[in-house]
Amino acid sequence: MKKFLGYILSPFAIIAFFLALLIFHPIQWVCFRLFGYKAHKRAVDLLNLCLLSTAYIVGSSVTFINKQNLPTDRPIIFLANHQSLFDIPPLIWHLRKYHAKFISKVELTKGIPSISYNLKHGGGANIDRKDSRQSIAEILKLANRMKENNWSAVIFPEGTRSKNGEVKSFQVGGIATILKKCPNALLVPIAIKDSWKMIRYGFYPLNSFTPMTWEVLTPIEPGQTPYEDLVLEAENKIRAALA
Repeated sequence: MKKFLGYILSPFAIIAFFLALLIFHPIQWVCFRLFGYKAHKRAVDLLNLCLLSTAYIVGSSVTFINKQNLPTDRPIIFLANHQSLFDIPPLIWHLRKYHAKFISKVELTKGIPSISYNLKHGGGANIDRKDSRQSIAEILKLANRMKENNWSAVIFPEGTRSKNGEVKSFQVGGIATILKKCPNALLVPIAIKDSWKMIRYGFYPLNSFTPMTWEVLTPIEPGQTPYEDLVLEAENKIRAALA
């Protein structure tokens, strides 16, 4: 029944999603060109509020739980499991006061309304996975911006999306690179639950009436702990929250 309703409701959600991308593209351009970073960021935040709201069109729900008293005066590395492209809008909207930036594939900086523009000008890192030197340089630039502005980064350490919700082993590389530049960055795991179910059949039909949850877990102080142990601790916290 949920799949059947998805066939009916999905066109409305998909149209709303792409309309938001088209509408906010010129808005972003005006905000960035005429008013700078702060105005552009507000436009991006509102765009992602609109994007996450399209889930409600198919009867799905977005629950974001953050009971942690996180600081805004130091860099933060948010580590999340990755289940779908829909993981991102709730993270951008609900973590907006932490200036959350993403590490993205350089291919995404071209051809996608709103998203490509934000990736180019929003302050994140756009990496070429075939060029390790370029990737490290981009992540180091992001780390410097985090250090200078007390921004945060959202990293999906699994590397690729999980199509069935099972958490894959976390990779250390990008996190270690940032910590070398920002040794005082706070590590904050985020457990994403069931966003994969909304696209279990692909982008059409979207699975309807899917409750999805994002939960911010207890922070991890880096201290002198080896990077591998820090990342493993974050991974284990996420696994436990999803069990």
